[in-house]
Amino acid sequence: MTEAARVRQSARTTTEPDVLVDLAHDPSVTVRAALALNTGAPPQVNDLLVADPDERVRVLLARKLAALVPTLPPADQLQLYQNAWETLSTLVEDEAVHVRAVIAEAIKDLPHAPRGLALRLAHDTELQVYEPVIRLSPLLTTEDLVVLVIRAPAAGTLLAVARRAGIEPPVTDAIAASMDNAAICALLANPSAQIREATLDALVARSMDHPDWHGPLVRRPTLSLRSARLLSEIVAARLLEELAVRTDLAPALGEELRRRVAARLAQTHEPAEPREPTTEEVLAQAHRLAMRGQLGEEALLEAARLGEDRAASLRSAKGMISLVWQAGFTMRAAVSLQTLLARLAPEVVLTAGPGGSFPLAVEEMRWQLEFLGRLGH
Repeated sequence: MTEAARVRQSARTTTEPDVLVDLAHDPSVTVRAALALNTGAPPQVNDLLVADPDERVRVLLARKLAALVPTLPPADQLQLYQNAWETLSTLVEDEAVHVRAVIAEAIKDLPHAPRGLALRLAHDTELQVYEPVIRLSPLLTTEDLVVLVIRAPAAGTLLAVARRAGIEPPVTDAIAASMDNAAICALLANPSAQIREATLDALVARSMDHPDWHGPLVRRPTLSLRSARLLSEIVAARLLEELAVRTDLAPALGEELRRRVAARLAQTHEPAEPREPTTEEVLAQAHRLAMRGQLGEEALLEAARLGEDRAASLRSAKGMISLVWQAGFTMRAAVSLQTLLARLAPEVVLTAGPGGSFPLAVEEMRWQLEFLGRLGH
């Protein structure tokens, strides 16, 4: 029999089951592919194709079964329904990502899929497999999502959970407690995420070191008075304008913010006046000259406005960073001072965090300053 004849035989739903079993072992991948698409193939044939050596055949089988299952009423065709799900549950362990991704895409929003199958896909390590299931599957419970956040099987697992609609406080608390900046930013940008007031207040306090959180925080559906007031002190002018026009703020705070916006706008329309370079600008220039050997250490100390005895006592990267923060310099200045004044080796120098932020929490820097004050006495 020619290959074309065997392909037609594989594709017919009326072909005898014994013949289809034989065709599942056919050397032609085209014959086996036609068989994988045959909606009348019995379970034993599908079970044989699960182990087919060609990934394309397994993908076609997964696509057929995933499309077929929702059309099978469980009560009327219970055995066929169960057989299809069992075959899909075997295919979901396939090493080929494409096979698993086809199944994930098919069952991502099905309410009657086996829960174990949805959980297996949600814990996958490949984005195209876990992401649609985590975001959309109605089978995942709040407890399932918390476990996903804690275990984080893949780098993007927390981000997928943070983008899921309607996630509840236990889940948002777990994301907020993580150190995943992208997931927290996505959580804040998710308007349907249920975030406790205390959790949101804590995130606002942490946002001093994360400017990319400011926009999503300002646009949260609800803000406590405490959070709104703190945000008004740290966000950029354009975000302050957004904050000031919120209708859910206390009247007194809203009026205060509008006055502050007006004051900032007035400043931007005033003619620019010549100004003295800031201390940090002087320091940056001194650093450049010192690196070229054109400026002595004494001049660099003077530019930084630190006495030589004070600088010599600072052999701590955290201590130096805390002093720089207190002085109002940026982290760029802190990196220079750690090397040139504290004389720290490059491998122990602390570098800037995301967006040039300080790598230490505000509470940590305040503690360092108190400690240095006690040393001074």
